[in-house]
Amino acid sequence: MALQAVCTLGLVLVLVFPAALALYVGEVPYQELIRPYPGAGVSVTTTVLQSIAEVSSVVSIGALVHVLFLRPLSGRKAFPVPAGTDLSILRWASAAWALSTFALVPMTALDTSGVSLAQLGQPGMAAYVIDAASNLWPTIIRFAGAAIVALTARVASRWTTLLIGLWAGGIAVLTPIVVGQVLVGPDHDLGGDMAMVQAVVAYPLFGVLVVLGLRALIGDDIANVTWRRWLRMAVVALPVIVVSDAVVTWFKLAGGPLLSTITGWLILARWVALAIVAAATVAVIVLRRRRQFAAAESSLLALAALGVFIWVAVTAAMWREPPPQYFVPTSINEIFLGFDTPIAPTLSNVFTTWRTNLLFVTLAVVGIAVYLYAVRVVRQRGDTWSNGRTAAWIIGWIVAAGVTSSGLGFYSAPHFGIHMIVHMSLSMLAPVLLSLGGVLTLLLRASRAGGPVASLHEWISWVLAWRVSKALFNPLVAFVLFISSYYGLYFTGLFEHLMRYHWGHQLMNVHFLVVGYIYYSLIIGVDRGPRPLPHIAKLGMAMAAMPFHAFFGVILMNGRTVIADSYYRMLDIPWADLPAAQELGGGVAWAGGEIPSLLVIVALGIQWARQDNKEARRRDRHMDSGRDNEYEEYNEMLKALSERSAATGPRTGDDR
Repeated sequence: MALQAVCTLGLVLVLVFPAALALYVGEVPYQELIRPYPGAGVSVTTTVLQSIAEVSSVVSIGALVHVLFLRPLSGRKAFPVPAGTDLSILRWASAAWALSTFALVPMTALDTSGVSLAQLGQPGMAAYVIDAASNLWPTIIRFAGAAIVALTARVASRWTTLLIGLWAGGIAVLTPIVVGQVLVGPDHDLGGDMAMVQAVVAYPLFGVLVVLGLRALIGDDIANVTWRRWLRMAVVALPVIVVSDAVVTWFKLAGGPLLSTITGWLILARWVALAIVAAATVAVIVLRRRRQFAAAESSLLALAALGVFIWVAVTAAMWREPPPQYFVPTSINEIFLGFDTPIAPTLSNVFTTWRTNLLFVTLAVVGIAVYLYAVRVVRQRGDTWSNGRTAAWIIGWIVAAGVTSSGLGFYSAPHFGIHMIVHMSLSMLAPVLLSLGGVLTLLLRASRAGGPVASLHEWISWVLAWRVSKALFNPLVAFVLFISSYYGLYFTGLFEHLMRYHWGHQLMNVHFLVVGYIYYSLIIGVDRGPRPLPHIAKLGMAMAAMPFHAFFGVILMNGRTVIADSYYRMLDIPWADLPAAQELGGGVAWAGGEIPSLLVIVALGIQWARQDNKEARRRDRHMDSGRDNEYEEYNEMLKALSERSAATGPRTGDDR
């Protein structure tokens, strides 16, 4: 009964509290943002739809994670995605998410343009709403992602199909965050990175909790393996949520006291919700160790679900109240970059300046920690793992984090030449090192297949056998993606558009790293991918990219049109020399493409020679063991043919 009451109370709280706050603040937030007030009807309706979208997105992501990774099924039974309560929850929640975000598209247009429902019927008002609306495209992308989740949940018959829904759901969750309250203001690069990291860990963790609560409410038994895997998630995710929320709080308050604004009170309420979830998690761990958990399972789920619903309700309400950081005096550089760059880049500045890229530092820490843990597991089993591979993986992530957090990353946004150094490092240097780390091979060795429940070994195997993976690792597709990252990005308006936003910078950086990893893993990677290539084909791929790099660099150096000219001029940096920066960028693209490619070809030649020597030694051992009699059998065959020919004698005309 307690669980049912909490779920009912939580849903009411999610719907009522944000709407009540919207009524309480009224038109004040619109006046502060210098926007016309569309009336209480539009404001409250938009807020309620936002609340429905928020809670349904949390439940949808949690149900996806539950179906994909927490089911107590063996690999053979888990891959076909059999029916279950978690799958039914996913279908209903994703449908609600898609419908609410669909309705949010016109309501967001009305809300941001300041047009009420009554005014919409006036002549020409619909066209005005479309022109005056803001954040409309992110809302449409959010709906598209939610619709893909709903579609895959309805039609999926295989485990890998739901991965499409998981990726689409991640995009739908992150899109409103990166264009929301962390988009502008001083230090928004730090606040934006931590908001993304927090969403990636909070939505699955809290969503699974709600799914477990709904399952318990229906009467499902929750398997020990499900609880064990969720607790592992919680032990890692809760500290990340706490740290990220501290950074986001520091950013939003902009140095002001916590309880001097509505935003501060809302932040305090989220802390209370997080404390409730953390307390329930600790209680689960303690009671499971004492083997007293069964009696308290329902109560603890009710407590944890209450914390999740408070978190979701407050998060939805935050969209209605602009935080203090919106009103801090901001320079042009801080609007676009999050920080000022008053000093021209010099060699000493580039090596001494540090601006932490929290997203890439987080990725590096997670990547290195998972790798070292897997190495430890492999060696504890008595197997060996190359120190060279470990060093390559660690150095690769250090390069990725270093170029984005050092002076190179600091000056990459206002200086095209330095941006190109970061680009080449992320698309060529770091991927080469990471591909030599052999992370997939390591994870496959560290995990076991054929256990009572599906494990990491099965998940990786399914992904590698997936048609989408085979398409991405198709040599032609990988080559086109790698080359088009230069021509398609810089010779269109895409680069200039992405450079205006911090999320655009990070999206480009992640794209460079991922595409480079796919490309170089086909050429010199240790892992055996979905489409392994012979060495001669690998050599051809490596050499084919060299003229494209050279041609791209020559175009940049000799081009008379400055790429992203309007963006760089909006920054209005006194030390900027746009033609010289582009010439430097062209030289970096040329040399940065030729030199690493030559090194890759040398490394590939060494691998090729080692493989040939290894194969020759294998054949020698085979022959020395006496198990290879091909040569002797061939001689015996020739001898038998000769004896038969001698016995029959020469053929005569009568024989013919």
